[in-house]
Amino acid sequence: MNQDYWPPGAPREETLEAFVIAFQTLGYGVCDSQEFEPGYWKIAIYTDAQAVPTHVARLQADGTWTSKLGQYEDIEHNALEGLTEGISGYGKVACYMKRLNGSEELG
Repeated sequence: MNQDYWPPGAPREETLEAFVIAFQTLGYGVCDSQEFEPGYWKIAIYTDAQAVPTHVARLQADGTWTSKLGQYEDIEHNALEGLTEGISGYGKVACYMKRLNGSEELG
């Protein structure tokens, strides 16, 4: 059984454009801000110096971010910049995206 999944309709390549298209198939759209907005899920896509996507973090309702670091446990971090330096070295945030959170009523 194949464990790899890539959304149909998204280019199967490691580019920021392909990742944006992949997340668009899940209802995300590009946005300009990492700030929490009630009723929305937000993600941040990191890229390295060659603009290759390296990581995705998700904003939680309490304003912290959550990340899965490879096969290690999920971590929480207060700022996106915490993953741009040191051991992780995921590069920089290249794109923010958001989608409606269907579990909350929007006013």
